[in-house]
Amino acid sequence: MDGNGALHREVLDRADVGFGVTDAKGTLAWVNPALAEILGVGVEHVVGRSLPALLPGAPDRPRPGLALLTPSAYRKGHRWLEVTCQPFGSTGEPSTGELLYRVVDVTAWRDRELEATHEADALRRAQVLGRMGTWEWHIAEDRVVWSDTLLKMFGFPPDTELDFDRYAELVHPDDLPMIQATLQEAMRSGAGFSYTHRMTLGDRRTERWFECFGEIAVGDDGAPVRVLGTAHDITQARRVHDELLALAEQDPLTGLANRRAVTRELERQLATGGPGTMLLLDLDNFKDVNDLRGHAVGDRLMKALAAALRSRLAPGQLIGRLGGDEFAVVLPGTALAEAARIAEGLRDAVAALPLVGATGRVTVSTGVAEYGPGDTWELVLANADLALYASKAAGRNRVTVYEPGHYADTAKRVSVLDRLRAALDNGGLALHAMPMVRLATGKTLGHELLLRLEDGQEPYLGPAEFLPEAERSDLVLDIDRWVLSTAIDALVRHPDPELRFNVNVSGRTLEDEDFGGFVLDRLATAGVAPGRLGLEITETAAVTNLDAARALALQLRGFGCRITLDDFGSGFGSFVHLKHLPITGIKIDGEFVRSIDERSTDAVLVAGIVQIARGLGLSAVAEWVERPAQVDALMRLGVRVGQGFHLGRPVPLGQVLSAQPLPPNGALSSRMAGAEDGARS
Repeated sequence: MDGNGALHREVLDRADVGFGVTDAKGTLAWVNPALAEILGVGVEHVVGRSLPALLPGAPDRPRPGLALLTPSAYRKGHRWLEVTCQPFGSTGEPSTGELLYRVVDVTAWRDRELEATHEADALRRAQVLGRMGTWEWHIAEDRVVWSDTLLKMFGFPPDTELDFDRYAELVHPDDLPMIQATLQEAMRSGAGFSYTHRMTLGDRRTERWFECFGEIAVGDDGAPVRVLGTAHDITQARRVHDELLALAEQDPLTGLANRRAVTRELERQLATGGPGTMLLLDLDNFKDVNDLRGHAVGDRLMKALAAALRSRLAPGQLIGRLGGDEFAVVLPGTALAEAARIAEGLRDAVAALPLVGATGRVTVSTGVAEYGPGDTWELVLANADLALYASKAAGRNRVTVYEPGHYADTAKRVSVLDRLRAALDNGGLALHAMPMVRLATGKTLGHELLLRLEDGQEPYLGPAEFLPEAERSDLVLDIDRWVLSTAIDALVRHPDPELRFNVNVSGRTLEDEDFGGFVLDRLATAGVAPGRLGLEITETAAVTNLDAARALALQLRGFGCRITLDDFGSGFGSFVHLKHLPITGIKIDGEFVRSIDERSTDAVLVAGIVQIARGLGLSAVAEWVERPAQVDALMRLGVRVGQGFHLGRPVPLGQVLSAQPLPPNGALSSRMAGAEDGARS
């Protein structure tokens, strides 16, 4: 071997690329160390062996190719090898059949290439499953590149040429200026951006909602060069949001606007400064319909009434159900005389309704109050309420326009507040306890405490007559504290851990920033476990005072008190805000329970409420359980606890406590002393 040959041999021996020479029969005559390493066989054991046996798939004649090497005994795993061969010998000499093989291990870059391919495929599938696509705007070229997934979501085949102008034609015209302004601001500031818009798909008929997020890529000089974005189809979520929003402002029985929607519309009209009129309608003696003919008849009448009232109003005139048998109508731009005429038409429409299932008729009393610049919705509602009371006092079934003189009629209502104040000071208030019962066993799990006025004066006033008056004044704040203190004192005297009370909290008290601290101080001073006391907040109060309700619930639940959302589902507003309220339980509104064994619609709604409660880890109690058939229906739907006249009527609290065991005198005296000290503090 001459000098050049020795040099070439040394180079081949040190190369990391495998080289080998075979004779005409494919037997290896020579290999360099790199090829032996690739084959997993020592150099001394390679020469004289068949190359196809060591390298399956290797070409047997000159041609390039790519082969997969199977695992060998010397090296685990797979490898990708790039194998080429050519005739061995000097150019121009006759062929001897010898072949020169060149073998390169390309496993690393080949695996990276496959991984990139898999990642791209996974990204494409994720976009399809998540209904999300990507887009990229090359600013200098004014060219937009859309992913195939996004084009398909837009209703176009892959690789469709879709420039920004054509895309803009599909965007809802009300949303396009917002998109353009957002992109311009993002390019100016370099910050990320997001927006939600509507657009028509390629068929020019189907409308979808898309939520977009993006960021700006800048060049070395800091100028924007590309805009990268994603688009997510949120049409279904948007529809659910809109439906929940509608339910949050819709009365479930009649389909009319609820109190929240009415007051919001009145606020909106007052904000515009335009004049208008409000009607407040209350059915006369509707309670007799429910009591004598049943709630099913009452519900049918309420629906017929709502349809009749709505049909007599013009577009732009809003009617809503404030609750129970009370309705309100907002008449923008309507003078008093015209409003009174409309009210009389509504009165006549109600009087003409047949009372299904019995003879007789239902009438309605109406109060009319005008509004204008500077008024508040509370004032307008109060004036209409005064006029309504005047209609009731004058014999019902009539329309009364508010006059300043009506204010004098409130003296009678003020006397109610005087009685309440006197009762609060002189022991004329009492608590009755209504059991909450496990439906499967009949075991009492706790009691809801209900306020009663027992001052010995005539006429007797029930909660429906004195509580609304109290809630219109600050007196309700003192009443709520009295109820809570009385409940805690009873728990002190009877330390049985199974004795648990729920007390109701008014919407006004939710706004009392000191109430939470008052509750915790009383519990701590009395030595009562917080879990024995629960607070009930009505859905209407919670939604109306959402921030206050959330703050109070957070404060009390953090110390172990139970927080229950009462009348859940009455307006479905709680569904929108439920995730923001840290409550421990809900009470299913009696409107859904009353006919649970008769109407499949109620069963579907209750089943949904139970599923939501379980999913959020909340307890669920059904109200208005008045028949055995309701118990069976509720248990089938998964409701475990209920309350109502069938399960137990309210009884004086003392009657419940008399059935509870008392602790030893020493322990009782100690606890009572602590409770009295807390009350004095």
